[in-house]
Order: sequence, then structure tokens, then C-alpha cells
Amino acid sequence: MQNTGGVRSALIVGAGIAGLTAASALARRGWLVEVAEAKAEGTTVGWGLSLTGPSLRALDQLGLAEQCLNTGYGMRVITNTDARGEVTSVAHPGLLGAARPAMAGIARPELHRILRLAALRLGVRIRYGLSVFRLAQQAGQVLAKLTDGTTRSVDLLVGADGIRSVVRDLTGRATPIDYHGQMVWRALVPRPDWATGIHTYASPRYQAGLVPISANQAYVFLTENGVRPDVLPDIELAERLAGLLAPFAEQVAELRPLVARSASVVRRPVQTVIVEAPWSHGNSLVIGDAAHAPSPQMISGAALAIEDGLILAEELDRQQDVPTALKSFTDRRWERCSVVVQTSVAISRLEQEQRHRDSYRLIEACHRQMAHPA
Repeated sequence: MQNTGGVRSALIVGAGIAGLTAASALARRGWLVEVAEAKAEGTTVGWGLSLTGPSLRALDQLGLAEQCLNTGYGMRVITNTDARGEVTSVAHPGLLGAARPAMAGIARPELHRILRLAALRLGVRIRYGLSVFRLAQQAGQVLAKLTDGTTRSVDLLVGADGIRSVVRDLTGRATPIDYHGQMVWRALVPRPDWATGIHTYASPRYQAGLVPISANQAYVFLTENGVRPDVLPDIELAERLAGLLAPFAEQVAELRPLVARSASVVRRPVQTVIVEAPWSHGNSLVIGDAAHAPSPQMISGAALAIEDGLILAEELDRQQDVPTALKSFTDRRWERCSVVVQTSVAISRLEQEQRHRDSYRLIEACHRQMAHPA
């Protein structure tokens, strides 16, 4: 992809939430955008996620919030039940007005479908089974060599290729991935009628919960403490998760048979990444989980990723050249993203210390801070 006729060109590595959002935001401003995704078309990891208020606010700027709300499940409240059975409910800030939900659960494949179709409608080219293996800054552009043997010379290269980012390493931003002694389980189940918001439950050992992602579906989660990040056979996952849920009572007991029958169970390590500033090198930049991956307890990874795409496009419009815009982007994003990552690490520690009330308060405070404009 060459810069011809004065049209600015961008290559985005990664067709996840951050990459597709950035692609749409840039294409709306007249950029010629290509996305390279290493995975095969239709591959989506995980069953569901939560779109908090900041996620919906950012999606609204792309004209996609209503579609996500209609496809997912709109909610207003998180209900926490601690190990002693005491219940507290937290109403999340409604950033789209009182008539619309404050947050939404949504199936990951559905969110990716919405973002992908939006990018394609704007003329973005998405290529699957393709990544980058060499980068060089050359005459004010980035020369990228791709895994199919082709090359691209572009005005901007964006690494949105996740927590194990190749672009991060190629741009000299190699950063350790921190494991926090927890494994998170998720199982897709039918949504119970009583589940109209997010529910969490603490036991003397673990934290569990339920997140609706559509009118008919939800996912059960459990955070397992003090374990190694090993891999278990897929065939064992449903039965083992149902066993881990045995100490929980009442509503969780109702979910156990659903989990045992679920054909969709995953188990993933709780990991975080925060790349020290700057996040750019010349005309190359990392965003989303490649730059700042919080643990799932803060349910804010998607919000940060979507905001990244919009703010990157804004800074490229505001600044006179790409390197200056990328520096300005990092300056604008650093504190907000690092606070979320650091807070998520603190929550992981509090959960393992069985200080669930403290973790609830910290989560609520961070969400209120995130409600402020990015």
C-alpha cells in the first residue's frame, strides 16, 4: 500500500477490538487502511465481554452503540455477594443518558462482527492469515515486510496485535507479560430469568459470577487462585468448573448443572502488560492490549481499546506530522491506561487475600474515574 495522490495510508496489525476500531476511525477521516490479522477469518477467542459506559460512549461516536445494545444485553447494576452472604449493589454511571443502559454484555463474536462490518463499509481492507515480521523506518514512512513475502510502505503502522504483540517487539518495546497467580474460567450457559445485571459471588477460596450477553445467553466465570498457568484438556473443563463451583450456594448452585452441560468452556491466565512510554517508534505505534492489558476483573480492556482507536485518529488530525501525533497520543493515554492496569493488579491481589469488600470498593472507584472523558 503506497501513499499516492496525497491520501494517507495505514497498516494495522491485528483485527481485534482495538485494530478494527482504529481502522474505522482512520477510514472515516479519509485514510487508506489495510488490516493484517494472523488468525484465520472467523476466529474469536472467548465467549463474552462487558461493554462498560466508556466503551458505549466511544462506540456511540462511531455510530455503533445502539447496534451493540440491541445485539447484547443492556444492564445498569453489578450485584456483589461476599463470602458471608452480604449483598451490595453498585449502579454504574450511565454515560449515554438515562434512557439507555449504563453497560452491556455481548458475545465476542457478535462484537467482532459489528466492528468488522463497520470497517468494511468504510472501505477498510482486511486480510487474514497474515502478519508482519520486519519493520523499518524509511523516508518518513514505515516499510513493513509481511509473512506472505509482500511489503507495504505506509505513513502509519499500528500494532493492535494483542498481549503477545509482535509489533511491540519489532519496535523495540519488548515488555514482560505478568502472571498474577489466577486462572479465569468462563462457560457459556442459557441466561436465567433473574440475571438482569452482572452478579458476583465470593466463597472462602474463589470468586465467581454471571454476565448476561444476550436475551438468551450468559457466561459463568470463576477466578481460581494460587494455581500455575497450565493447560488442561478441553474435554475435562466443564466437569472441573462445575466442581469448583460446588462450595457456592443459592444462585450459583442453580448454575452448576448448566455449566456441567456447557460445550463452551475456556480457562485463561490472569495476565497484565503495561508498556512504558513512549508507545511509538517513528511512525509505528502499539495500542490496545499490545500497550496496556488489564486483568479481566476491571472489565475495562475493551473500553481502553475502543478509546485508543478514536483518540489516535483525533491526534493524527490535530498534529502536523505522524511522529508528533503518536507522541501526543501516548501522552494523552498513559495515565488513564496505566491506572486501570495497576488497579486490576491490586484487585487480583485483594481477591487472593479474600478482601472482597475492598476489591468491590476499588472496582467501583476506578469505574467512576473511567466515566470522565478520555
